[in-house]
Amino acid sequence: MQLSPEDVAHVALLARLGLSEAEQERLRAELEAILDHIKALDAVGIEGVGETAQVTGLVNVWRADEPRPSLDAAAALGNAPEADGAHFVVGAIQE
Repeated sequence: MQLSPEDVAHVALLARLGLSEAEQERLRAELEAILDHIKALDAVGIEGVGETAQVTGLVNVWRADEPRPSLDAAAALGNAPEADGAHFVVGAIQE
């Protein structure tokens, strides 16, 4: 599948990535290869194959939620380079 530079720039913007033109061109080729592999999956016959969400009988291995005290704002912001009241101050990712 052929992607235009505008397609790659749009995807980069959605992902909040600031890419140079060289990076966009490299990623365009990689994205095209990925999409070609996905297109090849369309040729696989799946008639008669049921839908599956998990085929291995996996069970939930997480611990049960237990309420406990959390950090107060002063402790959470203690090592922040910049804070505004009870909030972290961060710069814009992409202008």
